[in-house]
Amino acid sequence: MQLLLAAVVVLPLLGAVAALLPAPPGLRGRDPEQAVLRHGVTVTGLVLALSVALAIGFDYDRAEDMQATTDIRWIPALDIRIHLGIDGISLPLLVMTALLTFLCALYSYFRMPPGGSPTAFVALLLVLEAGTLATFAVLDLMLFFLAFEMVLIPMYFLIARWGGQENTAGPTPTGPAAPAGSDRERAAWRFILYTLLGSVVMLLGLLLIGLKGGTFDMVALASDNGAGLSHSTQVIAVLAIGIGLAVKAPMWPLHSWLPDAHTAAPTVGSVLLAGVLLKMGTYGLVRIALPMAPDGAHTLAPYLAAFAVVGILYGSLACLALALPTSGRSDTLGPTAALTPARPKADLKRLIAYSSVGHMGFVLLGIATLTPTGVNGALFANIAHGLITGLLFFLVGALKERFGSTDLDQLAGGARASGAALYGRAPRLGGLLAFGAVASLGLPGLAGFWGEMLAMFGAYEPADGLSRPAYLTFLALAGLGTLLTAAYLLIVVRRVCMGEPAAGGALATAGAPAPDGTPATAVPAAVGAPTAASGATRTAATPPGAAPTDAAPTDTAAPDTGSPGLASPAAAATVGSPRRDDAIADVRGHELAAWTPLVVLTVLAGLWPAALLGLTDPAVQHLLGGGS
Repeated sequence: MQLLLAAVVVLPLLGAVAALLPAPPGLRGRDPEQAVLRHGVTVTGLVLALSVALAIGFDYDRAEDMQATTDIRWIPALDIRIHLGIDGISLPLLVMTALLTFLCALYSYFRMPPGGSPTAFVALLLVLEAGTLATFAVLDLMLFFLAFEMVLIPMYFLIARWGGQENTAGPTPTGPAAPAGSDRERAAWRFILYTLLGSVVMLLGLLLIGLKGGTFDMVALASDNGAGLSHSTQVIAVLAIGIGLAVKAPMWPLHSWLPDAHTAAPTVGSVLLAGVLLKMGTYGLVRIALPMAPDGAHTLAPYLAAFAVVGILYGSLACLALALPTSGRSDTLGPTAALTPARPKADLKRLIAYSSVGHMGFVLLGIATLTPTGVNGALFANIAHGLITGLLFFLVGALKERFGSTDLDQLAGGARASGAALYGRAPRLGGLLAFGAVASLGLPGLAGFWGEMLAMFGAYEPADGLSRPAYLTFLALAGLGTLLTAAYLLIVVRRVCMGEPAAGGALATAGAPAPDGTPATAVPAAVGAPTAASGATRTAATPPGAAPTDAAPTDTAAPDTGSPGLASPAAAATVGSPRRDDAIADVRGHELAAWTPLVVLTVLAGLWPAALLGLTDPAVQHLLGGGS
């Protein structure tokens, strides 16, 4: 077990180094780029197999104890040790990280995002996996900080280099263009600057606990339960650590980097960012703040709960604003057009990113109750969010590949123009999108239900000393958030999967000529609507056949060489050209392989929640009880 855990943490790093070296002659194959992608699939698959073996060998009767431990002196002068171990809290996160990374590597083998070398892409993906796995496995505060920071550089380059450049198999009749290089770099810089600034504050809190507590060993500090720390020291430490972890969680109002990062990131980057990296923040709160500084956590818990509830409502309202049809808001003619507020950018990836702010708000609310029920609900919601949101980002990536854009108005408008919504054009893809939506809104019987319900149960009976009227208010507001969540997700399903009736000619019918004699290309008839390729606008004064003002050169889809990871030759099409048929590709084989485990686990976790709660509950009771 010790060797298994050490191999799970170290193997991705060794694989990253091997990816940068020339492949042995027998493994190069005919395509060196595909060889390195196969290397990524092999390494991540081996890590997943080792993590499953670790889970099989785990002693579930002692889930509260650290198992598979390794404790080696590293820097004696500072008492920093290479201390590894897992319990019922960290094991599920470890396995989920290995699973999502393997699925991302498998997906990238067939659909490699353009923008850089596959060698660099695989190496960065493996370094990212190593950092996240180490975060959930290390038991030393300084190692935790190093592992926490280790993921920043790989994710920065994934966003800045490969973001916003997904291969597309079809044209983009309407909607915004893919993020430009400056947009990707801006989103990547915001991600790394926010996280670095938060990490600096967090490091001060970790040093305060370690120096005042006399050790950086997380097991020893949790067993002491804050006995060697004064109340003021605990409050300062929890505040500093909480700020750093809240940025990664993300907690309102420190969330503003997230929508831009998700919108710009490639599909696999969004999956890992939502499914793994966000969990590092909430895991740190449970593993460090609650057991090591309980008095400080008790003092600040109501404020954490208040911010969590605001995040739930803010995220839900932002998603609702994006989900509702926006035609007509800013399409005013005449001198009042400039006074009309611009509509929000209805990007489906952005909507799911804002939904993560709301869902992680439930996780933070559960932690803020300081009860076993609430903390268990938070840990369950962590896993459920990783599975469901990972699936949703995979599906959105598939929609962008087929339609050329993730603009929600375009996706809904395209269904209306063609006369066939996603259910009719790609029924399996539409069914999976509907499944992910209802799982995300918390339908009973699926994984999204239990975590949020238990978090609200914890708010109904918070820990002793916390104001029950305040938490009942938080509970009511969180319940309102669940209704808003159901509203915007059902609107998305209705618009994209089922279609919606035409709104007064807001969209021209595909294949029919427009009144001015130009061919219909499903461009919004409203004045000032942006085109897909360049964002240029066509006004009523534009003569037929004239080029739109400020038009940018059109882009073309990446050509295919016939190998996995590149678009097929038939898929190459000029961006902005009209589609001549309604048929789009349904779920492909590699997509089915990458998405099926997430669907199955979402159903199993919803139907058999005791499998996960029985694993986390003893460990949570142990942490909250100070090791007793």
